[in-house]
Amino acid sequence: MNQIKRFCFLLLLLSALKSFAQTEVKLTGRVIDEKTLKPLENAGIKLLSVADQKNLKSTVTDSNGEFTLFTQPGRFHIKIEFVAYKTQLLENREITRSFKLGDIILKEDVQLLKSVDVTAEKTTVELSLDKKVFNVGKDLISKGGSANDILNNVPSVNVDANGAISLRGNASVQVLINGKPSMLTNNNGLEQIPASNIEKVEVITNPSSRYEAQGGGGIINIVLKKNMLSGFNGSVQLGIGDPANYNGNLNLSYKTEKINLFSNIGYRYRNLYGSEQRYQSVLNNGVQTILRQNNEQGRNDDLYNIYLGMDYYINAKNTLTGSFYHDLLVNKDTTNYRYNYYNKNNVLDSTINRFENYREPQKYNQLELNYVKTFDKKDQKWNTSLQYVFWNDDENQDIAQQKIFPALNNTSRLTSRDIESSDALFIQSDFVGTFSGDSKFEAGIRANIRSIRSDYWAKADDILLPAYDNKLKYNENIYGAYFQYENKFKKFNYLLGLRAELSDIGVSDGQGSFAASKDYIDLFPTANITYKLQKNTDLRLSYSRRINRPQFWQLNPFSGLSDTRNLTVGNPDLNPMYTNSFELGILQRWGKLTFNPSLYYKHATNYFEFILKQSASGFVNTPVNLDYEDRYGLEISTTYNPLSWWRLSWDFNYYAFKQQGSFENKAYGSENHTWFTRINSRMKFPKSFSIEYSFNYRAKNTDIQSVNKAQYRANIALSKDLFKDKVSVTLAVNNIFDSFIDKQITSTDTYYLESNFKGIGRLTTATLVYRFNRKKDEKDRLPDQE
Repeated sequence: MNQIKRFCFLLLLLSALKSFAQTEVKLTGRVIDEKTLKPLENAGIKLLSVADQKNLKSTVTDSNGEFTLFTQPGRFHIKIEFVAYKTQLLENREITRSFKLGDIILKEDVQLLKSVDVTAEKTTVELSLDKKVFNVGKDLISKGGSANDILNNVPSVNVDANGAISLRGNASVQVLINGKPSMLTNNNGLEQIPASNIEKVEVITNPSSRYEAQGGGGIINIVLKKNMLSGFNGSVQLGIGDPANYNGNLNLSYKTEKINLFSNIGYRYRNLYGSEQRYQSVLNNGVQTILRQNNEQGRNDDLYNIYLGMDYYINAKNTLTGSFYHDLLVNKDTTNYRYNYYNKNNVLDSTINRFENYREPQKYNQLELNYVKTFDKKDQKWNTSLQYVFWNDDENQDIAQQKIFPALNNTSRLTSRDIESSDALFIQSDFVGTFSGDSKFEAGIRANIRSIRSDYWAKADDILLPAYDNKLKYNENIYGAYFQYENKFKKFNYLLGLRAELSDIGVSDGQGSFAASKDYIDLFPTANITYKLQKNTDLRLSYSRRINRPQFWQLNPFSGLSDTRNLTVGNPDLNPMYTNSFELGILQRWGKLTFNPSLYYKHATNYFEFILKQSASGFVNTPVNLDYEDRYGLEISTTYNPLSWWRLSWDFNYYAFKQQGSFENKAYGSENHTWFTRINSRMKFPKSFSIEYSFNYRAKNTDIQSVNKAQYRANIALSKDLFKDKVSVTLAVNNIFDSFIDKQITSTDTYYLESNFKGIGRLTTATLVYRFNRKKDEKDRLPDQE
């Protein structure tokens, strides 16, 4: 870590020294298109030596087409260039003081456009001062997949085989859809969102007080598409894959000056196959027992979704939006468990076969009403949203177990059913106002009112099991209010905020065996400060206090009985975790290269983690509160465009952590470090042909009980646009080497466990998109859009 600290200190020192160098003059201007007069983003600006035309300094234009260059006084050539446009050269210009070039108009290069079909496009990964933005529209690899496939291709984000999401290796992360909570983000519900419906993903590691305080690891905000076109337009997407992956999506919209009607209808059918091998050696009263277990799983998903809505433009300053979203997902899974028991001499004692049929229909519904009012004063806006969500699912297990060695026994049968339903009301109102100058304030209120009911029972050979016949009630009411103030002072830009949240959470069972209630009020201060070292270099310091409330599934003590030898159960007495988060970063742009290193530190109290305990029949995994976790790390994100048709990105994250605590008079602790990295390359060739490749690697790491082995995966995709971009065809292969495997070892004085779990193998998909009255880069309108 000393080398990392020295590196970051030298980086800060060099940037600071550069900003205090001898007096420079400033050259500014704006680059626009000749025909549309619209700004051209990422146009290159170069200062060339008059003597030998050597490149002295360079930069690129921002989203407004504007640029700034600092240089010593002198005489230069100024070169302005952009892909598919004729280059402009302003020769022999003497610059002795700060100078404004004004608007620089570029003309399209007709000959170049005929020979090379390359157009300006949005950067795949954008780095801003408070977040990273991953633009999904350019992601070829995830086409035909789900939101989980998208997230697994986002820097610093990981989704494991069970749908658990982590950010920078931290699972205490809050996932939002268009800045709002959604039930689709729970219980692996993101599998229900097709990748084609997502516009971009925002990764916010230290959120301001505008966002709810949930999520000690930060926030991942999934932004869905929105229609921006007038008239009638739409798109059709069809996909096929191996293993079986059939999907279709129809998006239609009609927009006039007064209304915008939008709709989306989708269907997906998918088969996935997984396998797990487990080895366990248990010492009980001096007797050793060995179990070699093999699980083979087949998963079938049938998903239908529909989205309907309308914007009504009351007048130029008032807009009302209403929408309805519904999806039906039917899971039909089968799992075959085989248990081979051996004695201490490694001789087979017995074999048990266990086969499960699982069926779970899930129905999700969401009604939303949104009102937006703007004012004459610039940047002043009032936004109010009302959202009602209701869903239910019906989990059915039918398990047959039989001992097949040394003698064939009768088959025993275990059946269970868990009917869950939920009602949730979400209300939010925000006002953004401005003072004189650059100062701005924002204030808002929010209420999340949610209830979940679970009716659970299990039978063994048609005899009801009293221990598993119960009902669960869960109520969660969270009320929040915030205020934040933003202003500038010389080269400083600061945003200071304070959020207050009242939490009222209760969980209880119908038989009265437990009842837990949590009521508390918390304050969550936030601070984001940036200092502009120079035009293309920004220094950012941020702080936030966060909370991680236990989710319903972490509190629910009634687990599924698929594998009674390895159970996962919730803990209704689990307390919330609090995190203080600090981050220091630099955003540096050098022409075609963007470099963003960050140092971060998080201190969490009441840290909760899953503890594995021995039981009479096997093992039980349950979450408990420990004392604290300290986590610190270095993250580096870079994007580089070596050529106009080639884009590279590289992300690296190293972090160390220390976890400490005790449970049931036993001390638990871990102190370790690990790292992961991601490399992505995208090339766009003539004739509208593109290729994208990505490689992800996660090093070995150790938690409080287990060692998790290293894992990696590689993906590749090819895309071709046809018929003047009306049709796009994409072929993608994910997990090329079938290497995405979770390997874990747990070792104590009384037992040794080793598991290899392959949740998803190699996936090949082909996708075709047809657009009518709509261009390739124009957007759709989909659920939850603000």
